[in-house]
Amino acid sequence: MINILGISAFYHDSAAALLSDGEIVAAAQEERFSRKKGDPAFPKAAVNFCLRQAGITIDDVDHLVFYDKPLVKFDRLLETYMSIAPSGYRSLVRGIPIWMKEKLWLESIIRKESGYDKDIAFGDHHESHAASAFYPSPFDSAAILSVDGVGEWSTTCLGYGKGAELALTHELRFPHSVGLLYSAMTYYLGFRVNSGEYKVMGLAPYGEPSFVRQIYEELIDLKEDGSFRLNMDYFDFLGGLTMTNLRFDKLLGGSPRKSEGEMTQRHMDLARSVQDVTEEIILRLAKTAQKLSGEPNLCLAGGVALNCVANGKVLRSGIFDKLWIQPASGDAGGALGAALAFWHRKLEKPRSKKREPDAMRGALLGPKYSNDQIESYLKEEEIPYRKLEPETIAKEVAALLADGAVVGWFQGRMEFGPRALGSRSILGDARDTDMQTRMNVKIKFRESFRPFAPVVKEERASDWFEIDCPSPYMLLVAQVAEDKLTPQDSDTKSGFDKLYQVRSKIQAVTHVDNSARVQTVNHKVNPLYWAVINEFENQTGCPVLVNTSFNVRGEPIVESPADAVRCFLRTDMDYLSIGAFLIDKSARKGKPVETSWRKDLPLD
Repeated sequence: MINILGISAFYHDSAAALLSDGEIVAAAQEERFSRKKGDPAFPKAAVNFCLRQAGITIDDVDHLVFYDKPLVKFDRLLETYMSIAPSGYRSLVRGIPIWMKEKLWLESIIRKESGYDKDIAFGDHHESHAASAFYPSPFDSAAILSVDGVGEWSTTCLGYGKGAELALTHELRFPHSVGLLYSAMTYYLGFRVNSGEYKVMGLAPYGEPSFVRQIYEELIDLKEDGSFRLNMDYFDFLGGLTMTNLRFDKLLGGSPRKSEGEMTQRHMDLARSVQDVTEEIILRLAKTAQKLSGEPNLCLAGGVALNCVANGKVLRSGIFDKLWIQPASGDAGGALGAALAFWHRKLEKPRSKKREPDAMRGALLGPKYSNDQIESYLKEEEIPYRKLEPETIAKEVAALLADGAVVGWFQGRMEFGPRALGSRSILGDARDTDMQTRMNVKIKFRESFRPFAPVVKEERASDWFEIDCPSPYMLLVAQVAEDKLTPQDSDTKSGFDKLYQVRSKIQAVTHVDNSARVQTVNHKVNPLYWAVINEFENQTGCPVLVNTSFNVRGEPIVESPADAVRCFLRTDMDYLSIGAFLIDKSARKGKPVETSWRKDLPLD
């Protein structure tokens, strides 16, 4: 048995992943354990979980692989500062001490934190992304597109995979990056870079593409093949402390929006414009990837691959027959990709034939807690509960949902990646016209404009959405089926007024442009989750639920029973289904909501 531990760390979304003889055993982000969103620290807790899940110690790890090359990144940093000197002095003074203290000594930090005493391998950033996309995919061969902010020097890579072979043949290099363009607009719109980009994507349908011309004329020179150059006169991320500068402000008509500041139609139009430009770039890159590779299928990874609207456009364009997108497309997935690249490329091991529907196991690769562990915790905290028989869980939860309840859902192994996919989810009735507002304001404590995703049985997806393929990882946007839409006399509303228009039979998951970020569920991959949706359909005739991540704004998705109970009690969720137990919020009226923040429970 050859054990390979992959690690990503020290930038954002640190994670660990473990392979045993090439099979994915475990993967998790550090933020879930530390409770620090996007935690960049060495993933000590995630590493320990992976080892426990496999029943091994660090001494049993044969190879440890870091997901990129820190010295090459440092070279890029120094070369960038020298090229713009002396204007980057403030950023240099701020950044170099961190490198001198930590990032240049990663090997010794990894050894100290993990206890690993063998050779440490360092992968390439985009090769790690590409490997995470191709090797777990169901395709024997495919084109590969890896797009993010920046790795060592590369920002965009095209290539192909065939069997165990993987090659990245073309690249764009820093500072020319669609990821950084999108992050610059994220910053300008008042959201946090590296975590707020999905808010820009959600905001875009409220706006009009009225700034597209300025973006093409001044900010980016886009070629027919998808290559491009950013006009660095408008950006400050090379050596400054912000993403954009005063020229950017002047071009787009004002200063950056303050966090929590008023959201105007102009901001919505900016979001729509950068989204439209991003979609066009990705479409052109996809065409080039197909032309260069001749492959009928495409694998996607990198942070930009989380842009599910762009992914949906690529799918509908017909450039490729099929897409497969790594569910942990950001830096967290680099840990998995680094391990996979080492197994297949360095050790020259063939790919497994068992890759249907893929090798990610539904991304359910994190910790699981037994009913005994959960019950012990509930008793200790004096949480009233009712124990359900396994065969009644789905039916009882479906009945609660059909009655309008919002249910926290904590079952099985935690998901790997940024999306809750039916293990650490909050569920609701997609038909309820008030559900979106209720969940956003009273449960998630987040912006009211943010859309929620539908979850649907895989075999019923095409009846409710314009999609003819599985979307298990919530990474494709599709239109709601025409016969499920509510006829509109006229669409005269603008901005956030669109939010209150009744648009479909599944209003809670229908965005203002009649689109939805679809998750399909296969009964073999996640049988209990599928059973709840199936029972809901039996009771209501509708096979669609609202699925959102089990967390509140600013916090990571819950990992442990303690995290779940704490989140449940501090929000307006009605019930919590956790393992075999059902907790009714009303049973705790008058009791304090404080519960232990963490419990060091052994993993099942």
